[in-house]
Amino acid sequence: MTPAKRLYLDALGIPLWLPRQTLAIHPQPLEAACPQAGDKLEENAEAAERLPQSQPSPDGMMNQPPLPSDDWTPDGDWEPVTEPDDADLPPPPAISRTARIARMDWEELTAEARQCQACGLCTTRTQVVFGVGNRQADWLVIGEGPGADEDQQGEPFVGRAGKLLNPMLLAIGVQREQAYITNIVRCRPPENREPTPEEAAQCRPFLERQIALIRPRIILAVGRIAAQNLLNTDTQIGKLRGQVHRFGPARIPVVVTYHPAYLLRSPREKRKAWDDLRLARRVLATEPADTERRRSQP
Repeated sequence: MTPAKRLYLDALGIPLWLPRQTLAIHPQPLEAACPQAGDKLEENAEAAERLPQSQPSPDGMMNQPPLPSDDWTPDGDWEPVTEPDDADLPPPPAISRTARIARMDWEELTAEARQCQACGLCTTRTQVVFGVGNRQADWLVIGEGPGADEDQQGEPFVGRAGKLLNPMLLAIGVQREQAYITNIVRCRPPENREPTPEEAAQCRPFLERQIALIRPRIILAVGRIAAQNLLNTDTQIGKLRGQVHRFGPARIPVVVTYHPAYLLRSPREKRKAWDDLRLARRVLATEPADTERRRSQP
């Protein structure tokens, strides 16, 4: 036993510390087993009288006996247990832009798109062309990107191409207001050039979230840029037409057709576009209605 521990026991009024086996071997009284115990008891009693008496503290608690000095430690290996400081904890993982957009509702998504500066198109746009139409639509029409008229008005397909798209939809019994119309990118590329892969990639989270919120029964991809970006392929549009593709985990059917702007330059191709629209109408007729979506959305 260390001297410091011995003093601590004396201060607590403990006369003598003996191992358990000693008491078992010497069952006789303490004074007989250790003649010095009686003298020690008297010394401890006198020492206890000299100790200051515990006085009530202002809060009503009794003062405790003094603790041993700071250099005292229990026998054996011992380390204090401390709670980790907040400054030592690793920072929480940052939520990626894609994951954050994937959790947004319509209002949050629209606001995020309007203030987006993820690519250089934000520096040349007049305004963001987010999308328009029925947010519970069966038909989702996806084009390439806004043109000059769309950039000015903030709505997709309002120029000459839009004036052709409307009768194309009416020919299969779909009014413009019944569909939802958007683009691969939401800002006009300068001089109406094609959007770059990087620009399309930055806008992709918005498009995927729109699709997840709308849950359309069919997607009509108009034009090569829309079809290739949506389906992640470089196959030419002539080979993508005439068949049904699938998008995402929900396996939404996708039908590809020519862009109305191309049909204005090549009117002979309108017959092929008509065949694509009839294919899309037949596919929709075989797709089950999403009654659960109708109940869950206003």
